[in-house]
Amino acid sequence: MKPSKSNIYLDYASTTPIRKEVLDTYQMCVQNYFYNSESVYEPALQVHDYVEASRKKIAETFQVKTEEVFFMSGASEANSLAITGYALQNQHKGKHLITTMMEHSSVLHAFEQLEQLFGFEVTYLQPNKEGCISLNQVKQAMRKDTIMISIMAVNNEVGSIQPIEEIAAYVKANSRICMMSDGVQLVGKHDLPLRDIDLFTFTTHKLYGVKGCGILIKKKNIELVPIVHGGAQEQGLRGGTLDAPACIVAAKTIRLIMQEQQASLQHVTLLRDQIYDALKQMEQIELNSNCACSPYIINFSCKTMNSEILMNALNERGIYISSQSACSTRTKSPSHTLLAMSYDEKHALSAVRISLSHLTTKQEVSILLENLKEILYAYST
Repeated sequence: MKPSKSNIYLDYASTTPIRKEVLDTYQMCVQNYFYNSESVYEPALQVHDYVEASRKKIAETFQVKTEEVFFMSGASEANSLAITGYALQNQHKGKHLITTMMEHSSVLHAFEQLEQLFGFEVTYLQPNKEGCISLNQVKQAMRKDTIMISIMAVNNEVGSIQPIEEIAAYVKANSRICMMSDGVQLVGKHDLPLRDIDLFTFTTHKLYGVKGCGILIKKKNIELVPIVHGGAQEQGLRGGTLDAPACIVAAKTIRLIMQEQQASLQHVTLLRDQIYDALKQMEQIELNSNCACSPYIINFSCKTMNSEILMNALNERGIYISSQSACSTRTKSPSHTLLAMSYDEKHALSAVRISLSHLTTKQEVSILLENLKEILYAYST
């Protein structure tokens, strides 16, 4: 007998549904504010003013200057511009860069390109078994010719929280190295003062906002080479017509998620604990995340089947999870994050990720766990 089908979404680290208040405002903007914000006639000037008002509110939220907030097409573009743009602009100061082995693919590919095409040397820090990088590792990797350090704030696959504030404070106090952090899985979930961070990236579609809008926060004294050429938009850093409606609603998206951050964290932590307690009772399951990780992300491996089989079995029951970053899922390759954490290939290929939200209910978690038990039992007999 085929099991009844649910409709339970547990892949919020990949993307989120658009909040109704944001969608309503966005639709109104698309209909009424379609003008090019760089044009000089009255309706376009009004659109420009709305974009700049949104930029100002975002700056106030993160306690930075308005001119330090840049709109991008997404976090991948923001990461590429931050890394490649800074390295090429500042290569006369040195050609050594530091990052980690568990960054998002947009970060890793940018560093790989700098190595292969421009002769940079990159030190890739290896996380420990918990998925964390230490300040001591950073200290040991720093050199006189190091010009940039890029470490994600919260890992997108296992949820490990990096000591970014501690690392950034040390880097700023002891060097002139540019400090960057990918904050995609942090914003709206955890706090991070940006005082010592020079480049910071995130995107609104992870925050119950629209797709196609990334944010780069760049300290005023940091210079970048543009990588997308065109007009003089975004202070000449990023050519191309802005998606003005997406930029206009970005501030509202961020404000709403920030207002709920503490309550959401408490709610999700309880759900995470419920899942952890249940998974620890299943002999076939080995947790790759731990209680020190962000509660929004739970990663585990199944000893009796690979991730594709488990995901398909849950998918047939209307429960939607992922195996790794959505940008890498279709490659069917083992998670580079778990390999970096010293797990073997078989373990990495059997890993799946559950990612939670303030929208996730206790009942949905119970249904997930009940179905997971049934699937594990079916494949073990």
